[in-house]
Amino acid sequence: MKKIAVIGSGNVGATTVQRLAELELGNIVMTDVVAGLPEGKALDIMEAAPVLGFDVDVLGTTDYADIAGSDIVIITAGIARKPGMVRDDLMKINGNIIKEVSENISLYAPDAIVITVSNPLDIMTYATQKYTGLETNRVFGMSGVLDSSRFAAFIAMELGISVKDVSALVLGGHGDSMVALPQYTTVSGIPLPELLPEETIDRLVKRTVNAGTEIVEYLKTGSSFFAPAAAIASMVESVINDQKRVLPAAAYLQGEYGENGLYLGVPVILGKNGVEKVLELELSESQKQAFSRSAGSVREGIAKLQF
Repeated sequence: MKKIAVIGSGNVGATTVQRLAELELGNIVMTDVVAGLPEGKALDIMEAAPVLGFDVDVLGTTDYADIAGSDIVIITAGIARKPGMVRDDLMKINGNIIKEVSENISLYAPDAIVITVSNPLDIMTYATQKYTGLETNRVFGMSGVLDSSRFAAFIAMELGISVKDVSALVLGGHGDSMVALPQYTTVSGIPLPELLPEETIDRLVKRTVNAGTEIVEYLKTGSSFFAPAAAIASMVESVINDQKRVLPAAAYLQGEYGENGLYLGVPVILGKNGVEKVLELELSESQKQAFSRSAGSVREGIAKLQF
């Protein structure tokens, strides 16, 4: 059976472990620096196994050595942005956490495929690849699946239809600079612009961009974790089972979309080797400009990190 490591046992990490266990994708190790937290949550998940019928091992630990031999490592460790904290503060703190995590991945799980979830996502994914030294196809970030799922949910709500019939696509950076693609977003094959007027689509796109903030405003003291965990699980499943699903991921660009040497959200084929191909789509002029601005924002962040 495959071995999956989840670094971080906060809401996103623990909920991801729960989803992966229920899907029986492999035995799971959940690590954290807070003693007792991963152990307690892992035990709680294992006690649900007889009820739900999943038959995998879930180990909670504070010892990085327990991730040895992992096939996939998911990094959810890091702090969330707090009131009054600027993006650069978050980047510096989480950059240091990513450095420590990456060094332990290199030490104990050098053959793993690594999925980064920590924010700022695209920059932290770049940092993970640099610090681990792994091939670029074996390191990628989770953002586009989440953003696209949010866009799809809002479209289904607006049209009063099943979410099963909506296939949405969002590219670019995770956050304010994401680029929604209505022309590649369909409802049972029907392009979205044929079903909704432009001003409605623009409103739904704006809600998608601010979806994370909307949830933070409701929760007051936390951020989303159910949808991120579901998005992570879908990516892990595609890799573990070599499904070769076409999913948006923060992937390393080498000339695609006119960008080179950075990670940004694009549609990819995900299989047992990680990112097996980046799919290049035809974008409108305004979308090209938005994608370029998104890339510029990521470059600025990368420049502030010391490697």
